Amino acid sequence: MHSEKLDMNLLRLFEAVYRLGSVSLAADALGLSQPAASQGLTRLRLALGDALFVRANGRMRPTLRAERLASVVQPAVAAIQEVLRDEDSFDPSHSRMTVRMHMNDIGEARLLPELISALHRQAPGVRVHTTPLPHTEIADALETGAIHFALGFLPSISGTERVELLRDRYAVVVRAGHPMAKAKKGHATIQDLRRLEYVAVRSHSETFRILQQLGLDGRLVLNSAHFLALPAIIERTDLAVVMPEEIARRFIDAKRYALLPAELPRSTFTVSIHWSRRFESDPAHRWIRNLFIGLFKDKGR
Repeated sequence: MHSEKLDMNLLRLFEAVYRLGSVSLAADALGLSQPAASQGLTRLRLALGDALFVRANGRMRPTLRAERLASVVQPAVAAIQEVLRDEDSFDPSHSRMTVRMHMNDIGEARLLPELISALHRQAPGVRVHTTPLPHTEIADALETGAIHFALGFLPSISGTERVELLRDRYAVVVRAGHPMAKAKKGHATIQDLRRLEYVAVRSHSETFRILQQLGLDGRLVLNSAHFLALPAIIERTDLAVVMPEEIARRFIDAKRYALLPAELPRSTFTVSIHWSRRFESDPAHRWIRNLFIGLFKDKGR
């Protein structure tokens, strides 16, 4: 037997003739002309060195060789067709998938509330797992499927597919009763900012870049691993924090905190969703991707 002469189309033809007992019915089921189906069956007979089917009582009856072949081919064809059907559709209401994403703590605060609310309504069985990865590992994690998406301001990431979701800018936040908040009703100058002392979060490296560009890195009092403690620290001290303005407006009580109007260098940034082109056509991946885009694209400041 020359198995290299067989292809999937011939095996599908064999399975259809075996199941339907007719070359013409098999041709109709596969969308072939009857001459094309007959030629395909002839090729299969020559490749296997067996008649495979003989006509008896108006049906194509399988030979013993065909019976043995059918015991292998039928489950294989059924399994392949099942996989292809699964790949063509995704039902979020019944999915139990876990979506794995790179996201830092500030990204979680900004994006997760709306995402989880939407999933609760549309895909209640879907689970979400977030983890902050070093930026040097993100592209490879997307490519291998270790994570499905990376979300955030990730200018160093290349070779991925991406869509910009929203724009924001960095702002300086102090406590509401801060002397500078009271004195500066208008624009805060660089000289004003240099009189402040600062806290910063390591996971948001752009804040360090801004402080360095302003010559303020020497005024850094606290270098924190997480964002969560910062509001309480700011409220109880005269320290300032550089953070995304949208986060500040959404999650910080205006009665307790104040935004200092100031021009910061290269302060505008974009939050994008990144993914690998390997998973571009996967229905589940595409549905989650479109959910993000529908929730956030063009809705930032």
